[in-house]
Amino acid sequence: MQCPSFAELPEPPSGKSGWPWTEESVRVPEQTVQGGSWPRITVVTPSFNQGQFIEETIRSVLLQGYPNLEYFVLDGGSTDGSVEIIRKYERWLTYWVSERDGGQSAAINRGLRMGTGSHAAWINSDDMLCQNALNTHVTTHCLAEDTIDIGDCVNIDAAGNFLFTHRGRIETLEELLHVPSVWQFEQRYISQQEVLFPLPLALSVGALNEDNHYSMDYELWGRLLLAGAKVRYTGIPFGMFRRHEAQKTQLICEQTLSTLDAAEMLLGMANGLDSHTKQEISAELRRYRHEYPELTWRSTGRLAQLGLPRPIVHGIRYLTRKAKSVPGFSRTAG
Repeated sequence: MQCPSFAELPEPPSGKSGWPWTEESVRVPEQTVQGGSWPRITVVTPSFNQGQFIEETIRSVLLQGYPNLEYFVLDGGSTDGSVEIIRKYERWLTYWVSERDGGQSAAINRGLRMGTGSHAAWINSDDMLCQNALNTHVTTHCLAEDTIDIGDCVNIDAAGNFLFTHRGRIETLEELLHVPSVWQFEQRYISQQEVLFPLPLALSVGALNEDNHYSMDYELWGRLLLAGAKVRYTGIPFGMFRRHEAQKTQLICEQTLSTLDAAEMLLGMANGLDSHTKQEISAELRRYRHEYPELTWRSTGRLAQLGLPRPIVHGIRYLTRKAKSVPGFSRTAG
């Protein structure tokens, strides 16, 4: 479909302005300069009880100005007003549904498997596409069936205020598997919001692992690289990742352990790596898995950093919380 214009969409809520409320992307002509069609792009949004954000998400996709888009919204049976918001925009959606599902990965897969695009992205219902993300990308880069295109990810807070811009720097499967040193310490991770990936290739490797609920994007990038995909960094602001307390990625411990599980599984499939490299990566993953609980504990506050026994730290923190309930108390403990 041709993306709708700003004038065609419902009026934004009172007080909302800027992208994607009162601004739209530059509209791309329906045909290329050679008279052909633009490559079809599939976008999937999984949703569950994100009513405060989902309208902004939907508008950020529909207002891309791109002439060959298909957009699937898969809601898991929300009860917070999300469905009413989705219905406001249903005439511009390729497909949407609201019913119980098997979780986020299953919902995304359902959309991907219905998709007919050459490339795809998924944008969670609390995130957004950047203004002009699709048209800038496609008019400046030739999409390739074996290439994962990665732009920049703009991180914002719950209110939409800019925090920082992230650019991934993973080039190879070997780098991807170095979770402690490369993915975590050097912060060269790939944000799911910044990725446009070849859809047929993703489907050929099984799309997302529906049993993986915390690092399914990491696992997919690994499976694509195992299948021979190349990585291309475009430098284009592509996705917006909203950081807020209710999101799943705040469950850092579960996400990290899940990533380690996925890395070990991918390592076992990496026949292209020599035995010495595989042994080195395996040892690094095992060591980090052993050290991670203590590192996590040390990051919880000043007293934990000092190395005090956990019962003592818990006791001090309990007493501090009790003391804080006394009027006039202002001192804090770590």
